[in-house]
Amino acid sequence: MNKNEKLLAREQQNKGLPQSSPRLSVNKTKPETTHNLSEHIDTEIFNSWLDNLDSPSQEAFRAFAQSNVSVIECYLYSRFLGYKGSVTGCESWVLNHYPKPNHHNILLAEIQEMQEDIRKLREDIENLVVKRDSGVARIASMQKELRSTITHVENYTNNKDRKGLLMAGADQTIRELLAIFKDDPIEGPLQEASMSVWAKMQLSE
Repeated sequence: MNKNEKLLAREQQNKGLPQSSPRLSVNKTKPETTHNLSEHIDTEIFNSWLDNLDSPSQEAFRAFAQSNVSVIECYLYSRFLGYKGSVTGCESWVLNHYPKPNHHNILLAEIQEMQEDIRKLREDIENLVVKRDSGVARIASMQKELRSTITHVENYTNNKDRKGLLMAGADQTIRELLAIFKDDPIEGPLQEASMSVWAKMQLSE
């Protein structure tokens, strides 16, 4: 094989090599890019929906979103007002305009801190830094407070989940009723009655 033939063979071999690195790089960034684009579109859809609401409905939703700590309930209320998009757009708008404290995570963090305090106190008792009698009494008191906080977290979670399910059921029921009586003379009074029922439910514990 002469020199030219060797060069030609090498060039053909190089052309046959898979170009994997660029494709892998594109594939790694594509899901994240798609997710960000989808979230941006959802947010734009929600903004457009809210801007096209009549003034009373828009003010009512803004007041609800400001005072309510549950993003899911805000989403259900937006659906009640006619929003047909995803929860992502609603959540993004609510958290951007009215940031919500995460009470559940705060309570969980307190539980971790109390558990760590109890662990350190036990170490101090074992190392004779704290007298056993007083240390045991303090541990008992701390454990009682810990159990109380855990119970509070469980109640908070159960009440939130139960209310969320009730609101979701109410949302579905009201939407079905409004669809049944669409263009019926009773539609207007039914809409007003539905708003009243919704307001009472979201204020109840």
